[in-house]
Amino acid sequence: MAVERNMALTGQPPKSLNTKQKIGVLIGMTGLLILLLATFNLNLPNKAIWLTLSLSAITAGIIIFSKGAYDKKLEGIKNDAVWFNSMSSRGVLAWIAGIALTGFYVILYFFADLLGLGQGADGTNTGLIALFDPLSYAFKNEQASQWFVYGTLYTIAIIGFGIKFIMKYKHNRYEQLRTVSVIFFQTAFAFVIPELMARLNSDTFSLPYNDLKNMWPLNYYAFEQWRVDQFINAQTIGLFFLILAVLMIFVISPWLTYKYGKRWYCSWVCGCGGLAETAGDSFRQLSDKSVKAWKLERWMIHTVLVFSVIMTVATISTFLGYDSTKYWFTKNAFLISVGVFLTLLFAGILYYKRNQLNKSAVAGASGFFIFTIAFLVLISFIDLSQIQIQAKYFSFGLNNKSYAADSALRAFYGFGIGSIFSGVIGTGFYPILGNRVWCRMGCPMAGILGIQQRLFSKFRITTNGGQCISCGNCSTYCEMGIDVRSYAQKGENIVRSSCVGCGICSAVCPRGVLKLENDNLEGRINSNEILLGNDVDLMDYVNNK
Repeated sequence: MAVERNMALTGQPPKSLNTKQKIGVLIGMTGLLILLLATFNLNLPNKAIWLTLSLSAITAGIIIFSKGAYDKKLEGIKNDAVWFNSMSSRGVLAWIAGIALTGFYVILYFFADLLGLGQGADGTNTGLIALFDPLSYAFKNEQASQWFVYGTLYTIAIIGFGIKFIMKYKHNRYEQLRTVSVIFFQTAFAFVIPELMARLNSDTFSLPYNDLKNMWPLNYYAFEQWRVDQFINAQTIGLFFLILAVLMIFVISPWLTYKYGKRWYCSWVCGCGGLAETAGDSFRQLSDKSVKAWKLERWMIHTVLVFSVIMTVATISTFLGYDSTKYWFTKNAFLISVGVFLTLLFAGILYYKRNQLNKSAVAGASGFFIFTIAFLVLISFIDLSQIQIQAKYFSFGLNNKSYAADSALRAFYGFGIGSIFSGVIGTGFYPILGNRVWCRMGCPMAGILGIQQRLFSKFRITTNGGQCISCGNCSTYCEMGIDVRSYAQKGENIVRSSCVGCGICSAVCPRGVLKLENDNLEGRINSNEILLGNDVDLMDYVNNK
C-alpha cells in the first residue's frame, strides 16, 4: 500500500479526489438525492425502504470518502490544504453550502408546510417529512414532525462525520474517546431514548419530550408552566426528571466543571458541540482570533446569559403568581430567593476572586447584576401577564400572535436565540464564520460553565514555552478563537473561560508543547515569573504543583 510520507506543516495544494473518495461522493450524493426528490413531493412507494437507503447512503458515503482521505496517511494531523480548498476557506463552495444550510434551517423552523408537514388528507404528511413517517411510527407510533426530521438528520450527521473525525485523528486517543462520547450521547440521550419515551404517553399519562442531557439554560423552556405541570402530573417518574433538572444546574454540573472544566459538557456531551466537532471540523480554522472578536464575544455571550435568566425568572414568577394555592413556592418567595442567591453569588465572587478579575470584568458584571436585580424588583410589582405584546414586531412578520409580556420574552428568546442564533446562524454559517460561533458568542450554557471554569475549576492547558517553535498550528485550529500560540510562547498556562477543552491545539502541536490537565486550584501556577527570570524557587513550584 502506498503511504503518503509528506511531513510538511503548511500542507500542500489540493489534489484531485482519489477513486475511493469519488465513490464516497457518488454514494453520499445519491442518498441526498432521495431526500431532495421527496422534498419536491415525488411519491416514493415503500417509504421505509427509501428512507433506509437514503440515510445509509449518506452515512456510507461519508465513511468511504473519509477512508479514501485518511487511510494512506501516516499518523499525525495534516492541514489537508484547508486554505486552498474552496469549501474550507470561504470560497464559492463554502458560500453555496452556507446558503443551502441556512435556507434549510429557515424553512424547517418557520415554513415546515413547504416540506410537507400536515399537507395531506386529514392532516397527514407529504413530501420530505412523510418520508420519515415509518421511522417515527417505529419509535413513538405517530407521524413525523419537522423536529423529528431535524433530530434524525442531526444524529446521522454526528454519526457519519464523527466516524470521519475518528479516522482523521487516529493517532490521538483523547480525540477518539470524546468523539465516541458525543456520538453516544446524541444518539441515545438526545434521540432514541426521548423518542421511545413518547410511546409511554397516553390519555392519562403524559411526559414532555426530555433530552436527559439538555439542561437549563441551553434548554431555555426547561421550566415552562406546561412542562412543569406535565412533570408533576407524571408523578414519580416526572418528579424524578424535574428534580434531576434542578440538581444538574446547582449540583452535578458545577461539580463536574470544578473537576474537569467545561469540556465535560461542551466537548463530550453537548449535541451542539458534537455537531460542531464532527460536521464542523473542516471549518474550525475560520474562527476569528482578533482582540476585537474576543471583546465582542465576552459581551454577547454574557448578554444572552442574562437574557436567559431574566426570561426564565419572568416565566416562572408569572405562573407561580396565577394561583398561590397550587404551588407552595409563591411568586414573591421565588423572586426574593433568586435575588438573595444572585446577590450572595456576586458578592462572594467579588470578594474571594477579586485578584483574578480585571476592572472591565468587574464593571461588566456589576452592570449585568444591577440590571437583573432591577428587573426582579420591577416584576414583583407588575403582573407581566396583563401586558400584551405583538410578536410581529420582533419576528419580522413570521409570527402574528399576541403574547403576554412574560410569554413575549420567552417567544423572543426562542425566536432570536433558540432559532436564529443557535440554528440558522450557529450551524448554517459553519462554512463562513467557523464551527463554534454559537458556542463562542451565544450559548448561555457555555457562559455559565465558562465563568465556573475560569474561577473555580481544576482544568487548565499547561504549556512548555521552551519547546514552542511558533508554528501557529495551535492558534489556527482553535475553534474558540483563542490565540494559543501567544500563551505557548510565554510558557503560560491557558485558563480561559471560552476554552471547551477539545484538545485539538494539543493534537496538532508538532512538539508536544500543550497538555490538558486537571489539578488543584493552586496548581494553576503563573509561569510568567519563571519566564521573566524573576527570583523564584523552582522546587517550590514543582512541590506545590
